[in-house]
Amino acid sequence: MADQFDVIVIGAGPPGENAAGRCADGGLAVALVERELVGGECSYWACIPSKTLVRPGDVLAAARRVPGAAEAVTGRLDVAAAFAQRDYMTSNWSDQGALDWVEQEGIELVRGTGRLAGARTVQVELADGGHRTLTARRAVVLATGSAPTIPPVPGLREARPWDNRGATAAKELPRRLVVLGGGPVGCEMAQAFRRLGSEEVTVVVRGERLLPREEPFAGREVAAAFEAEGITVHTRTGVTAARRDRAGEGLGSAGRTQVAVTLDGGQEVTGDELLVAAGRQPRTGDAGLDTVGLEPGGPARVDRRLRVQGVDGGWLYAVGDCNGLAPFTHMGKYQGRLAGDVILGRDAEDLADHGVVPRVTFTDPQVCAVGPTEAEARRAGLDVRVVRTDTGGVPGAYTLGNGIAGTSQLIVDQGRRVVVGATFTGPGVQELLHSATVAVAGQVPLERLWHAVPAFPTVSEVWLRLLEAYGL
Repeated sequence: MADQFDVIVIGAGPPGENAAGRCADGGLAVALVERELVGGECSYWACIPSKTLVRPGDVLAAARRVPGAAEAVTGRLDVAAAFAQRDYMTSNWSDQGALDWVEQEGIELVRGTGRLAGARTVQVELADGGHRTLTARRAVVLATGSAPTIPPVPGLREARPWDNRGATAAKELPRRLVVLGGGPVGCEMAQAFRRLGSEEVTVVVRGERLLPREEPFAGREVAAAFEAEGITVHTRTGVTAARRDRAGEGLGSAGRTQVAVTLDGGQEVTGDELLVAAGRQPRTGDAGLDTVGLEPGGPARVDRRLRVQGVDGGWLYAVGDCNGLAPFTHMGKYQGRLAGDVILGRDAEDLADHGVVPRVTFTDPQVCAVGPTEAEARRAGLDVRVVRTDTGGVPGAYTLGNGIAGTSQLIVDQGRRVVVGATFTGPGVQELLHSATVAVAGQVPLERLWHAVPAFPTVSEVWLRLLEAYGL
């Protein structure tokens, strides 16, 4: 007899955890299928370890901006201690701590690889051998995440590059690091390793700028910071080949290797490690989508209630990276909660994924944004006005130290007189973002927003300057 549950969730990363927890809290019998660690990519190989590795360099940079504190910063950063803190934050890649939550929720954890095997049916290849067939009385939720993309460059895969997992789980600091890709992962790790002590860091970007999905000024400001810190950036540059060689004499201990990357025009860049941060793709190729009439490999497209389109009966849901909406942990968690509410019969609809997606790139300067960029808003046909002010131009920024710089921007829909998008750049400005997210999600009229008074002296006073620039 097949095991029956009300809901089966495939994937125990944050989106799957939230969907499973929401359903269990609502009194449903839930099975949670996971092939690796409960907590998923974010907890062990992405958000948590990467931001932990970013933090030491951020703290030192912040202290060096403050006269008096700057003089106390002496000596070298302790890389071993930084790696040890990373190990602590990932629980040494053990999910034992997460199992208490699973048990408390009354969720049955099934260790193995789950695949759809027809309507409301999941076949699990168990981690300890054998198979188990699960059936769902009410719903199946795909939360299978995404996998890093390796571009089809000759020799690249054979060069054994790092992906995000290799970088965030590194045991040794490479003296020279080459990074392919200028998105958030590539930029964050390039600066983190440079500040941890890598002597040479080179970033290679095929496009025109860093952080191409954000406002152009954001990429320029990050590039300027990289140049000041000795990070080399090649833009408009493709890679034609890669290889891993035995290192030359004097470059390290016996058996050590190095990577060589050939750029357009024939220039060769060498390093001890190569990080490929060229994007991710939904992990749906082996999820059994073909058994329910869908094409494997692409995103599982969903409607506003997170139900997978093209599947009769409305029993299949997809949350997180696998649905292609917004590849951020916080958005996957939101989707998991929302899908759980829909499964429980509540009147819920996805609003945030359609114009209210907040995002932070944890470089220095940080790049924090919500909603569309100016170009995206105009392409959508909105009549917008853009206002900007210097992030470092308010007294609250002066108190944080010298050299605080960046840009704060609002995109205003002129017809409705509401903020539809915002970007903040500067050191440590991530906590400014939620106020913008609330304004965008709540469609707060500018005349009302004017009465949200920022405390003095805080960096939040940029809101006052922005509204003044608009004319209020």
